[in-house]
Amino acid sequence: MNKRFFNREVKVGMMVVVAIFVLYFGLNFLKGIDIFSPVAYYYATYENIDGLVPSSPVLIKGYKIGQVESVSYDFSKATSFVIKISVRKDIKLSKGSKIELFDNGLMGGKAVQVVYDPIAPEKSFYISGDTLPSQVGNGLMAQVAGNLVPKIESISIQTDSLIRALRKIMEGKALNNSLSSIETTTANLALTSTELNKLMKNDVPNILKDVHKVSSDMKSISGNLSKIDFNATVISINHTIANLNMLTDKMNSTDGTIGLLLNDQNLYNNLSSTAANADKLLIDLKQNPKRYVHFSLFGSKQ
Repeated sequence: MNKRFFNREVKVGMMVVVAIFVLYFGLNFLKGIDIFSPVAYYYATYENIDGLVPSSPVLIKGYKIGQVESVSYDFSKATSFVIKISVRKDIKLSKGSKIELFDNGLMGGKAVQVVYDPIAPEKSFYISGDTLPSQVGNGLMAQVAGNLVPKIESISIQTDSLIRALRKIMEGKALNNSLSSIETTTANLALTSTELNKLMKNDVPNILKDVHKVSSDMKSISGNLSKIDFNATVISINHTIANLNMLTDKMNSTDGTIGLLLNDQNLYNNLSSTAANADKLLIDLKQNPKRYVHFSLFGSKQ
């Protein structure tokens, strides 16, 4: 009987059931659904879901707590879309919390996050099956655009001012004058370069020859200086200095004639007195020559 029950058809059927279960479990595992954990379901309505799809994550402050289970629609209503989300049952959503649709990355993917309201009373929570208030958050690109657009506008204004200033400079006479000055300076530099080349070719070699000749003369003078007997010269200089010292001592002494002439005050006074008397005599001789000289053709008189 048992062999008839577990025939080939039953075994194939059981394998199909197991395969279906494994496939279901695997797909949910790949989607991030833990089929063994209890969940609570909540709903939210939107006018536009911007590409939200089932299995999109549900987050609280960046932490995944569930996923979007399904998206249903009724285009006859203003709020055409109803999304169903599953949240782990151990996470309680307090009254005042909202479901927000936001951009989940730069590629435009959408996700749902629960904006938790910690101010609500601790025992006031939503229950499974409730519809939570919904809102649409600013997308990442919108935030980037909001931050960049004012800066881009400022940069564009500055760029426009810069272009106007450059145009004014280009159209003004100052630039033409500057270009003319640069051309003149370039011409002068070319002329200076030509003169410098001539100097390097003609004058510099002659200068180097003169320097070589001077260095040769210096070398000859150095050789002659090396032949001088400096010891004998120093001895002669010392001897001369000694003689000068001896002469100076004799001039300061009263023993010699020169010392007496230089140091004897009486002799100086006598010479001064003699000079004064001689001066008086010359004056008297000039005034009264007859007193000292007698000359007559017929003889002298008493």
